[in-house]
Amino acid sequence: MNRKTLTVALSVVAGALVVGYFAMRSYPVGAAPGASIPTFSTAEIGRQGHFYIGGKYVGEPGNETMHGAMYVETWVPKNIRHPYPVVFVTGGGGQGAYALIQTPDGRPGWAYDFVNQGYTVYMMDYPGNGRSAYVVGVDGKVTPPRSGPLMEEVWSAGRSPASEWAKQLHIQEHRDQAGAEWPQYKKQTQWPGEGPNKGKMGDPVFDYFAKTELQSAAVDQNVTVDSIEQLLDAIAQPVILVFHSGTASTGWRVADGRSQLVKAIVAAEPVGPPVQNAERGSSGPGLVWGLSNAPLHYEPAITDPAALNPVREDKADGPELVPCWVQKEPAHKLTNLANIPVLDVAGEGSYHRPWAHCVAKWLNQAGVKTTFVGLETVGLTGNGHQFMSEKNSAGIAKFFMSWLDKNVH
Repeated sequence: MNRKTLTVALSVVAGALVVGYFAMRSYPVGAAPGASIPTFSTAEIGRQGHFYIGGKYVGEPGNETMHGAMYVETWVPKNIRHPYPVVFVTGGGGQGAYALIQTPDGRPGWAYDFVNQGYTVYMMDYPGNGRSAYVVGVDGKVTPPRSGPLMEEVWSAGRSPASEWAKQLHIQEHRDQAGAEWPQYKKQTQWPGEGPNKGKMGDPVFDYFAKTELQSAAVDQNVTVDSIEQLLDAIAQPVILVFHSGTASTGWRVADGRSQLVKAIVAAEPVGPPVQNAERGSSGPGLVWGLSNAPLHYEPAITDPAALNPVREDKADGPELVPCWVQKEPAHKLTNLANIPVLDVAGEGSYHRPWAHCVAKWLNQAGVKTTFVGLETVGLTGNGHQFMSEKNSAGIAKFFMSWLDKNVH
């Protein structure tokens, strides 16, 4: 072997050793050495877009700052098999668009589930959060990510709501200790992970989920509504809105303001219930306009939510449920939403479950054709609140798409 050949051979061997070393060293923090970083096929994605929308300058002349711009990411499939794009209006407890891309145990998220079936998808970081700028002095207070113990209780079933920690928290929050539990909490089984530490701090899957949690900036909801409406205007064709959790109150307002651009709504445990709070034993005013704390368009028109004449039903619709608040008949109608079919979904073991059906009841009374589904009734058992993070997340997305196939034309 001549010198040149030997040099080339040694270079190849050295390169292989370096690549092998980094391949072995490439693993997520908290995972065992040698574990691979999750990656997913993009074979079905034809194009991607990353852009900002909305926003305007605020501040004194000569010191203006751009405020309210919203980061948006879109994936367009190579083969568009469904004409209406999916716009995710999800989060509300510290989850950003990342929660739609990857589950905490390293599986592809809902964004992949939908794009792989031929849907164009849009995801966003709301103004003041994630990759969208937070403007000090203009935007509201920043709330830090939720604590590990609280996430254990309400999302992962790693801590019982009857625990001493939970009882003390509820007392400190002026909640009725006896009402702090929800009867269905023992039914939650779908949080990912294995072993005795599943769903608890110290479990690699739970800890990874905790790393993805974001702070929440109290940006005026009108700013977020305006940015999402501008997004729908830019898409310039009817879309499917997918809601989840606290941001759903923003989504209902967007659907109300841009109803001509909304073909259907999938509401995965939207914030609620209407009128009076009932979440984890809470009480006091809830969503006074039924779906939001900001005005919605009712007919006959009203300017004060008290004109909805809400009344609490005398008895609940079933065991382990709370009585709903409804309008005193004749009910005012949400005429802008009347032609939009809605799927309202709840998990079997979620803290939303005692009152989740009340959202659908309010919508139907207001003239909005709404189907309420407890996931266990379609074979998807054991879910808590964080659908997109749980073990059967792909099955839930498949159920959403099957409903869309039957109801969106």
